[in-house]
Amino acid sequence: MELYKYIELFTNNQASIIKYWSKDENLISILKKHKMPMEYFVQDYAIPIFQYYLNILKHKTKIGNCPAVEELIKNLKSNNITTSELFLICSSFRNSLVNFTFEQNINNKQIEKEITKVYEANFSALLSYYTKSIRDVEIKLDKINAMVDKYIIMSQTDVNGMIINVSEAFCKISGYTKEELIGRPHSVVRNPDTPKELFVDLWETISSGKIWHGEISNKAKDGSIYWVDATIEPVFEDGKIIAYTAIRHDITSAKKVKAQQDMIIEQSKSAAMGEMISMIAHQWRQPLQAVSILTQKLPLLKMIDGEIKDEILNKVVDDVGVQLDYMSKTIDDFRNFFKPDKDKQKVKLSELILKVEEFLSYMLKIEKVKIDLTYEEDVTLELHYNEVMQVFINIIKNAVDAMIEHKIQNRYININFYTEDKNVIINFEDNAGGINEEIISKIFDPYFSTKTNKNGTGLGLYMSKTIIEEHSNGKLSVKNGKEGAIFTIILPLEKE
Repeated sequence: MELYKYIELFTNNQASIIKYWSKDENLISILKKHKMPMEYFVQDYAIPIFQYYLNILKHKTKIGNCPAVEELIKNLKSNNITTSELFLICSSFRNSLVNFTFEQNINNKQIEKEITKVYEANFSALLSYYTKSIRDVEIKLDKINAMVDKYIIMSQTDVNGMIINVSEAFCKISGYTKEELIGRPHSVVRNPDTPKELFVDLWETISSGKIWHGEISNKAKDGSIYWVDATIEPVFEDGKIIAYTAIRHDITSAKKVKAQQDMIIEQSKSAAMGEMISMIAHQWRQPLQAVSILTQKLPLLKMIDGEIKDEILNKVVDDVGVQLDYMSKTIDDFRNFFKPDKDKQKVKLSELILKVEEFLSYMLKIEKVKIDLTYEEDVTLELHYNEVMQVFINIIKNAVDAMIEHKIQNRYININFYTEDKNVIINFEDNAGGINEEIISKIFDPYFSTKTNKNGTGLGLYMSKTIIEEHSNGKLSVKNGKEGAIFTIILPLEKE
């Protein structure tokens, strides 16, 4: 091989040959197009490629086995290099070798022929690698497209809202075939119960070139309703909107769960309201009896004394007024209790517990239940006052009900709290006998009740856990102590 004789010459003049290559106009244009600096190309690709050619001539490597070339193709392919550009890069290197031989006055046709032969064989190998690489990418893209079609709820409409393309996932959730959807208006899946204002806002947004995002209720072919979280954006061409693409994900299950939770909350509110009305009746029983006795006192005095003295009349009126004020205050307390907590408010924990105890005072007195509150240092919390108050009342009332059911004699509820890390730990411990270990893990489930008199709704503790854990960023748990149940509430302390 004639070319083999000049290996040492090529090796010693590597810089000159690469300099010829780097000045080639085609190479300069291609690198500029693909935003690759010439210095970077020379250092990372030109020098290794030159060594690769020398190794071919020395029979140390085979044609087509050059990592630097493969890396160069990968780099340029990411910017959509064409086969013609690849040809120009390779031919510019060939030309640099030929020009160098001319400069060295090696006017040997055999040398040029052998350079061309090596170039052609190498370019053929590169082209094969490039084509295979492109095909691999196409196969991967095909797989990705298939997955998108199967799992992504996607549709595309023209500017008038007529469907021009849908995914398999869209067909599956809507119940329609592609043939039934393409060419029809997107309103084919519209839920007639959806407010018109939503669609007005949607069209105003996307027709102005902006992206719309929101939740939409749709109607399937079989009449069932499903919900999607949708993102709709315009498709532009030459600055004009030519279509709209919508990507969605199914949120039907989440909506059903939310609806069930809302129903449970409403039922819980109704149950709580019923319990509170019952407690109002208890709270009013004593003052009503007092008023009744006072009013009966007047005719009795008149019958005995023949008249009612002013001081006695005034005293009765004052006493009746005190009882009526108490009844009015009770109504105010209960009315405030049912006001929605829009904002959190700061409150000392001891004051909140004492307010709960005052709220339940008559029931605790009648049922002879003693509450003992202990703590070393008071804390200030920022919370939904009425909601947390409802939790405390529910825990205490459940304990009292259990004491009555189990006929406990010396009834007590010990409440204590202390700080730990950045939280306050509140314990409610009763002596009602505890909760059966077989069911203790279920007591926070909705509609689960331990009350044998069937007066329990099974919603109180469920709502209590919801209030503490979802509304107050805390935790509510229960375990059995020595004499009864211990409910533990963990709440975050106010941020300083």
